[in-house]
Amino acid sequence: MESAALTRWTKKDLIGIRELNREEIEIILDTTPQFLAVSQRVSGIKKVPLLQGRLVVNWFHEPSTRTRTSFELAAKRLSADTLSITASSSSTVKGETLHDTLANIEAMSTDIIVLRHGCSGAPHILAADHSSHIINAGDGRHEHPTQALLDAFTMREALRKLHGNPALNLDNLKVALIGDIEHSRVARSNIHTLTRLGANVTVCGPATLLPRGVEKLGVTRTTDLREALKNANVIYALRIQRERQASALFPSIREYVKLFRIDRESLRFAPDHAIVMHPGPINRDLELSTDVADGPQSVILEQVTNGVAVRMTVMHLLANSGTSRIT
Repeated sequence: MESAALTRWTKKDLIGIRELNREEIEIILDTTPQFLAVSQRVSGIKKVPLLQGRLVVNWFHEPSTRTRTSFELAAKRLSADTLSITASSSSTVKGETLHDTLANIEAMSTDIIVLRHGCSGAPHILAADHSSHIINAGDGRHEHPTQALLDAFTMREALRKLHGNPALNLDNLKVALIGDIEHSRVARSNIHTLTRLGANVTVCGPATLLPRGVEKLGVTRTTDLREALKNANVIYALRIQRERQASALFPSIREYVKLFRIDRESLRFAPDHAIVMHPGPINRDLELSTDVADGPQSVILEQVTNGVAVRMTVMHLLANSGTSRIT
């Protein structure tokens, strides 16, 4: 695998996109095709020995299917040993602190900890005091960096395919993020990633689901779906996160569907070449109609495929770049 990327990478952990500059994001995106090729081998073993003998721990305090299995598969394709811990099986339910739990896990000679936690900032706290490489797999309403990275990679691949130019980047790409921006860590990480890469981002949804002052992040804000979709190259529908809403933030599901759902009717206001994305899981026929989710403009399954390769890249860079670890 490319050694130049390893010499350029300097981060011990991947906690959030806000900690990365454009060059660091592009190191990940530019290295990912090598790992995508591993996953797409028609013959032979879909593995490389880059993390052979290393231990990757998936430590999830929230339910997850795509992210957890994607990280587990990524680790196994790098030939790492894996261990999975859930909140219900962790001693934190008995009152043990996260620091103590991680210290005991690290006593087993761990290398990478993939952490998902409901409290914003949990990965930051652990990364500062522990020697393992920490990867944030989603913390509260804060960030989900690997989701944003796989999304950016998927957008870039689609753009390059559309124009037949393998050198295109995301500068001036028009991206519409639609839905529950307020509660979405995916939206926050995507905004940080896309604006750093030069894309133009519009956020759209009910006023109650758009954070105050979101324009300060360098995006355009609107409650008009037609306006958001006009000239959009990428339409990114976000899940309505009812589990994170303290109360109903829009009058009814019927009204949300009428005003903000991405379906064949609303797609008429976007360019024909626009791609449709969603981080999953989809509330089918709520934020995204089934025919669009499964239609020709959808790259949702490509996001899943690319997610494994991006996470392989991140673990390879953290573990093999020689970045200093706390001792």
